Amino acid sequence: MKKLWQTDQSLDAAVEAYTVGRDPELDARLLPYEVYGSLAHAAGLVKIGVLKKTEYARIREELGRLLANVDAFTIAREQEDIHTAVEQALTAKLGDVGAKVHAGRSRNDQVQVNLRLFLKDRLLAMVGLVCETARAWEEFGRKHEASVLPGYTHIQRAMPTTIGHWAASHAEAMLENARTLRAAIDEADACPLGSAAGYGVPLPLRRDYVAKLLGFSRVQRNTLRVQSSRPRVEAAAVSALALLARDLGVLAWDLSLYSSAEFGFVTLDKSFTTGSSIMPQKKNPDVVELTRARAALFPGWVGQILAIGQLPSGYHRDYQLTKGVLFDALDTARDMTGILRRIPASLTVNAARCAAAITEDMLATHEAVSLVKTGMPFRRAYRQVAEKARSAGSASRVVSAPELPAYAGAPGNPGWSALAAERVRWERWQTKTSGELRRAWSRLVGSAHFGRHVQATGSSPLRIVK
Repeated sequence: MKKLWQTDQSLDAAVEAYTVGRDPELDARLLPYEVYGSLAHAAGLVKIGVLKKTEYARIREELGRLLANVDAFTIAREQEDIHTAVEQALTAKLGDVGAKVHAGRSRNDQVQVNLRLFLKDRLLAMVGLVCETARAWEEFGRKHEASVLPGYTHIQRAMPTTIGHWAASHAEAMLENARTLRAAIDEADACPLGSAAGYGVPLPLRRDYVAKLLGFSRVQRNTLRVQSSRPRVEAAAVSALALLARDLGVLAWDLSLYSSAEFGFVTLDKSFTTGSSIMPQKKNPDVVELTRARAALFPGWVGQILAIGQLPSGYHRDYQLTKGVLFDALDTARDMTGILRRIPASLTVNAARCAAAITEDMLATHEAVSLVKTGMPFRRAYRQVAEKARSAGSASRVVSAPELPAYAGAPGNPGWSALAAERVRWERWQTKTSGELRRAWSRLVGSAHFGRHVQATGSSPLRIVK
C-alpha cells in the first residue's frame, strides 16, 4: 500500500515509524471532519467542471457510508494519516472517480480544515459545558446564599462574605471562559481549503462557496498565511483552555482548603474522595487535587505549540507534533470541567462552622468606614481602628449576623438575576451556533447518512468520535 507521495522510493521501517508517529491513532478522531471537508471540496470541483454531478453523487454516497460506520474505520500505519486512508478507501470502491477528489488540494490544507472543524466542534461543546458548570454553582450558591463565610486574602481571614458570594464568583468565572472560548472559535472559523500547500493551485476554486458549505463564517484569504497560522489557531484554543483550567484550579484549591479539618466549611461527598492504604479514617480529596495538578499542565502545552510554531513561512513537518498536544488539552479541559460541574450537587455546607469563623477583628474595615461616614478621613479612621482590631481579644470574639455590602456583586447581593441572564445568553448562542454547524454538515452528507452517524455514535456530531 503506497503513500500519497510515494513513487519508486522505499522507506526504512524505522524512519517510517519515526515520521508517522501517533498520527494514525490521533487521526482516527478526525474521520467526520475529513468526510465533511472532502464533500465540500468535491462540491466545489463540480462547480468548476472538474467533477461531474454523477461522480459527485457516487463520492457522496461512499463517504456517507464511511461516516455511518465510523467505528469500523481504521488507519493503517503505512497510510500515515486520515487523508490517505479516506482517499484510498474511495479509490478502492470508485476507481478513478475516487482518485479525482484530491485535485486542487494538499494534505496541508486538508489537515487544517479537519483541525478547524474539530476545534469549532469541541470548543462549542466546551462552551455548553462551562454554562452547565456555571448553572451548577449558581444553584448551589442560591441555596446557601445566607450562610456567612470568612473571606480571605493571603490565606488570612480578611472580611466576612457568604457561601453564595463565593459560589457566584466561580459561576461568573465559567461565563468569562465562555467569552474566551468564543474568541478561540472565531480564530478557527476561517476556511483554509484552496490554499493547498500554501501557494494555491491553478484552478478557479470557489473558496467562498466551499467555506459556506462547511459552516465557516469566512475564508482565510492569503494561501500562505493559512499554513503559517496553524500554530496560532491551535495556541489560541489551548490558551483559552489554559484560562479555563486556571479558574478550575482556583476552585479546586478552595475545595481542598475548605474541606480540610482545619477549615471544615464544606464536606465533599464520599464519591469524590479516596482512602489511604494505611490510615483507615482518611477521606482524601484526590479529585480536586488532580484537578489542581492538571491545571498546571496547560501553560506547558501552550508553550510547546508556540515554540514549535516559530518557523519560517510555509508548512513544516514540525507542526505534526502539535496535534497530540491540542487533543490532550481539549480532553483534559473537558474532564476537569465535567468533574467540577458534578461536585456542587452533593457538597455539604457546615453553616455553624462557617459562622463560628467570623470574628470581631474581621469587621475592622466596617468600623473604619462608619467613621468615614461621619466625615473623618479614611486614613485617620484606619489608624484609629487598627490597634483595637489587631488585639488578641478581637480575634477571638465571634460576631453573629455581620452587616454585608449589598450593592450588585458584593457579598450581600451576588446578583443572581444578572448572572443567570448572562448564562442564558451564552446558552442560546451556543445552541444557535451548534445548530447552524450541524445543519451545514447534515446538508453536506445528506440527512439519511448524517442520521445514521448520530445513531451509530450515540451522540450528535458535536461530540468527538473516539
